[in-house]
Amino acid sequence: MKTISAQEFDERFDRGEDISEYLDWENARSGGEQFGAAELDLPLRLLGTLDREAGKLGVTRQQLVQRWLEERLKERGAAGQDAAQ
Repeated sequence: MKTISAQEFDERFDRGEDISEYLDWENARSGGEQFGAAELDLPLRLLGTLDREAGKLGVTRQQLVQRWLEERLKERGAAGQDAAQ
């Protein structure tokens, strides 16, 4: 995925140009998705490791943990299932 400034992105969008090469389609979400908070206490060494991995991927710690949880649940066939099920 290529990167440009937010201003350049907006200008290209406003001109009607194709901006798809600047979007992270792999992590795109529906605008209607609702979120809830989940607090998680982790050892500091693990937080440091998460931060380094997130830095390598250019994402936040929260995005990394969410991505990994989604991947793991998908592997188990549980991704996207309602918590009440």
